[in-house]
Amino acid sequence: MSMPKLLLATKNQAKAQEYLLLLQGLPFELTNLAEQGIDTVVNETGETLEQNATLKAQAYASLSDMLAMADDSGLEVDALGGEPGALSARYAGANASDEDRIERLLKRLEGIPWEGRNARFRCVIAIASPGGKVEVCHGECQGIITFNAKGENGFGYDPVFYLPEQGKTMAELSMEEKNKISHRGLATRRARQVLERHIAQQKE
Repeated sequence: MSMPKLLLATKNQAKAQEYLLLLQGLPFELTNLAEQGIDTVVNETGETLEQNATLKAQAYASLSDMLAMADDSGLEVDALGGEPGALSARYAGANASDEDRIERLLKRLEGIPWEGRNARFRCVIAIASPGGKVEVCHGECQGIITFNAKGENGFGYDPVFYLPEQGKTMAELSMEEKNKISHRGLATRRARQVLERHIAQQKE
């Protein structure tokens, strides 16, 4: 009997690689949008991470006729009233690079002292079936926004997200270290439980 497929509904290759590691050992054949020939872009029109993740998961589950997993992640900075939040990926414009987004963030925080730069990464994963049923999992990681980017690993805002307990930015951690403590790692551990339950229900 062949393994059921799980569609990783992301076009971000760095994120897809993280998920391949985080989902290792699950009895699913992991596939992605490119492998399925899906080039439809689902616009993130939701106002929250939860809404955007759900929108993407349900749309791609319907398009592919398979179980789909999508996420939306965001950085929330207390001094900016929770910005950039759900707009994290588009904070410096639609086609901006990670460097552009970091530059805008650091500019917005100019003059804010270290003790006022508290922030958190949040990740929401939605798992949707072709029939429309969706389950949502959350993960959160606390940190501080640095004054300068540091580290070559990771992506997004990782180089300016400092983890006091590790004494490093997220971008200075190895992939293994990051997956243990990151918002995406925490959300995926909860998602694994949902996926394991899905497999068990299929066997009943």
